[in-house]
Amino acid sequence: MIVIQYIRSIIFNVQMYVALAIIAICGLPIGILGGRKGATWVAQRFCLWVRFSARWIIGLRTEVRGEIPTDNVLIAAKHQSFLDILMIYSAVPAGLFIMKKELVWTPFVGWYGYLIGCIPVDRSAKGAAVKKMLSDVKSGKRTGGQLIIFSQGTRVAPGVKAKYKIGTGALYNQLGQPCVPVAVNVGVFWPRQALLRKPGLAVIEFLPRIEANLPVSEFMDKISTVIETNSDRLMREAGFDPDQEA
Repeated sequence: MIVIQYIRSIIFNVQMYVALAIIAICGLPIGILGGRKGATWVAQRFCLWVRFSARWIIGLRTEVRGEIPTDNVLIAAKHQSFLDILMIYSAVPAGLFIMKKELVWTPFVGWYGYLIGCIPVDRSAKGAAVKKMLSDVKSGKRTGGQLIIFSQGTRVAPGVKAKYKIGTGALYNQLGQPCVPVAVNVGVFWPRQALLRKPGLAVIEFLPRIEANLPVSEFMDKISTVIETNSDRLMREAGFDPDQEA
């Protein structure tokens, strides 16, 4: 059975990247002529295709829970795999990401990141990267919608503990907007740096929003607690014990 699932995973991965190329190229006129809305629409078609094809090729269903924000908010999410990016983006109406700078030069992903208005960050610059990110947001490169940041700065495997980066707190402080935390369990089924995709129910959950203008230290404590607690709950629901490090 595991061999069959590996074969299904390979088929799924191949068709996903083929679909990425086809949708990105065919949708480019819409993305260019339609501005940010057009590029967002095209990018969401790819996200929805991956969610659909995952269900019938590898048996991985996806579910979005909670109240999806439609106003101008900061979304602070846990990041376990490529799938949580796609699920979050397919759910919100006007999302844009704080993304690592290397992706700017990636075919297709970089094109649409630019058209959508995503904000690249050089993670190797550390403190300077936070200052540059804040400057880009303040200068108007972020033009409304749902600004999405992965608060631990990178993918973190289920069961592994990692610190929450202060960049999320700095953005929250500068924007003066509510923050919607997002918990996930997707890494249980779609592991980072692994070929195998497992069947089951992958969930992201938009949690109750945190009001604006809290002290940054209080905010950071709150998001780390609420995201970790609820992600652990979702992973246990998926049959994974997060107390046993992956």
